[in-house]
Amino acid sequence: MSVPPAARGYESFGGSVGRTSTDSTPEWTYRPTAPADAPNIVVVLVDDMGYSDIGPFGSEIETPTLDRLAAQGVRLSNYHTTPLCSPSRAALLTGINSHRAGYGFVANADPGYPGLRLELADDVLTLPEILRDNGYATYAVGKWHLVRDATMNPSAHRDSWPTQRGFDRYYGSLEGLNSFYYPNQLVSDSSVVDFEEYPPDYYLTDDLTDKALTYIKDLRAHDADKPFFLYFAHVAMHGPLQAKAEDQAKYRGRYAEGWDELRRRRFAEQLAHGLFPPGTEQKPRNTEPGYEAAEWDSLSADEQRRYAKYMEVYAGMVDSIDQSLGRIVDLLEDLGELDNTIIVFTSDNGGTAEGGPEGTRSYFAEFAQIDDPDWIGDIPHDEDLIGTAKLGVHYPRGWGQASNTPFRFYKGQTFAGGVRVPLVVSWPKGLPRGADDSGIRHEYAYVTDLAPTLLELAGLARPSVRNGLPAKDFDGVSAAELLRDPAAPTRHTEQYSEMTGHRGFYRDGWKLLSLHEAGTDLDAPDWQLFDVRTDPTELHDLSARYPDKAAELAAAWDESAWNNTVFPLLTRADLFRRRPEEARFAAPVRLLPGTPTLERYRSQRLIAFRDFTITADLTGPRPARSSDRVADPSTTTGGADSAPFEEGYRPGDEGVLVAHGDPLGGYLLYIEDGEVVLGVNSYGRYASVGVPLPTGTREITVRATIQPHLRWDFTIEFDGTPLAELTDQVQLVGMAPWTGISVGIDARGPVAWDLRERRGPFRYTGGLRAITYTPGPVQVPQRTIDAVEREAEYAAE
Repeated sequence: MSVPPAARGYESFGGSVGRTSTDSTPEWTYRPTAPADAPNIVVVLVDDMGYSDIGPFGSEIETPTLDRLAAQGVRLSNYHTTPLCSPSRAALLTGINSHRAGYGFVANADPGYPGLRLELADDVLTLPEILRDNGYATYAVGKWHLVRDATMNPSAHRDSWPTQRGFDRYYGSLEGLNSFYYPNQLVSDSSVVDFEEYPPDYYLTDDLTDKALTYIKDLRAHDADKPFFLYFAHVAMHGPLQAKAEDQAKYRGRYAEGWDELRRRRFAEQLAHGLFPPGTEQKPRNTEPGYEAAEWDSLSADEQRRYAKYMEVYAGMVDSIDQSLGRIVDLLEDLGELDNTIIVFTSDNGGTAEGGPEGTRSYFAEFAQIDDPDWIGDIPHDEDLIGTAKLGVHYPRGWGQASNTPFRFYKGQTFAGGVRVPLVVSWPKGLPRGADDSGIRHEYAYVTDLAPTLLELAGLARPSVRNGLPAKDFDGVSAAELLRDPAAPTRHTEQYSEMTGHRGFYRDGWKLLSLHEAGTDLDAPDWQLFDVRTDPTELHDLSARYPDKAAELAAAWDESAWNNTVFPLLTRADLFRRRPEEARFAAPVRLLPGTPTLERYRSQRLIAFRDFTITADLTGPRPARSSDRVADPSTTTGGADSAPFEEGYRPGDEGVLVAHGDPLGGYLLYIEDGEVVLGVNSYGRYASVGVPLPTGTREITVRATIQPHLRWDFTIEFDGTPLAELTDQVQLVGMAPWTGISVGIDARGPVAWDLRERRGPFRYTGGLRAITYTPGPVQVPQRTIDAVEREAEYAAE
């Protein structure tokens, strides 16, 4: 029989339907499957790693896995990316120019313009979405940084979170940086992992690698053939620089000769590799004001010793990344799949100058860039702690210029030091090397080319629609022919760049560049012109010699900027504008015991640049102890299984009431040995005050009051009576405190190392009803706030 016209739900059914199964035929629908023998794809993206930091690009650091992949694969010596993190990630994952994808800056702002949405729009397809629609399993681990910091909390939408953008599974940090020993927050799929304390041997790179291997093993346990895409976005090499002791030890003493000699040796190695033509020049060091690095021999012996220690840590971290990749390669070999896996290794931008001329041992304090002689700045901690869990450090920018050998400038600028990075591609089955092929390609390629290249290599189609909307077209072009044929010319012949007023435009071997200096006209670039075919290190400005060419490329930059939603150009103050509704993050909040650690940005808004009050209500249920005998049922909160209920502090109650932060800066309130103690960690400089706590105290209040020179005075009150003070404490500003607020425990990174070593996270054993934060008015001048926040966010992105 036929289906009656009024029946519903059968419209797209391809079988036949009768009244029973005996006179019906079934039909099954299937998800798309990948083509037979489709390759796996592994993209490894490193953060803030310069051109010369791996063996195949001239480094002395031990990278045997990358050496092996480069020996059988292809190195692109002329590959470019954007100058900063979020823009590069957006361009890589979408094939779309960064501003057009909505990421003209890092995802730590919200200025309200199309090129600075700082979240992926509904009409932007991602590579994992395309691959999943073509039958791939898709996994991401590591740093994401494509989510605005105001939308990292559980109440926010997740439209730009990894699992909403094409990844089946995700594990990592949504932030732009993190500690390697006690990450402030990790996310699994779309939920925060509520770590209280990390294991003693925890190291973030290892954790991410373990998770990546687990995803692959899990897939193969269920499906032997389905290809996968793994996007491994390392948190390394972003500061704070922290390396395992055994990885640091490998490089002990190897950088005593300094950054000038390291830059010279790496450049000689690059020339020997054939990465640059004979006759290429290298400037010994950056000398431009604000970018300069001291001559190594001009430093004191103490400075040289300490500065070399930073580089030992950095080298250990690069080594760790290669070990991580080695574990993935080993698994692929064990599975028999290495030959049919495309592996891409690259960096999101060049090496950084964020450590300043001297480096930093107090990460967030140094980045605040406060023009005040009383500011705390860099704290001279014990050198032996550099690279350990107890400090957040970054190297002096002299090592950044060595990282970017042979180029000038750094991350954040559009010169080659900021945007020219290593790229290694390996696919033994699909990209076999001929005997006369060196494996080095000198033609221009750009980060937007990766997505179309991988799709072409895998033989996959790109949809034209996303969520019912016409999808934005690729800006990148496939470099597949370039990878296959050493004689093939590039198809990417021109490319704009822009970042915080720095500009660049490439066309057919010519490159027009401009640095924007603070305080100068944002729309009056001081253009420099380079012929990078003969001058790849951008040393010889030809703008006066070829003014017509400079004018041609300047006009082309302007046209390309309009075509890619670069305008309006924004000053740094404009960049860090926030949408008005974010004011709700500074509303009072009552936090109950058991609340997961509050997200970093939300926590910070409760205290930033303002007076604030913390109230601990000690009238509440407490964990049962063996000595408890509840004689009166009315003193409990419920039935027989309810925890005993306290009407205030009683002797023996102890533990952390509230903690906010970690070793990089924070504060905590705890009870121990009959005293309540307030401890304040000012970027690694710790101070505390304790006072005996009377039995029966129902409420402990901490009042923070703003003082001049970005200081706080703290007062402790018991049931409304002031009893102790801790004055002249440096405010935690910019990106600090890094770890959010935890109630009844000092979770994740310890605010006070001594307390953690004695008591662990020190969970509170008494009655605690709630912790209430009541933010007061902002008391710091807006010009100071703007200066602090824009510099801190920019430096620590």
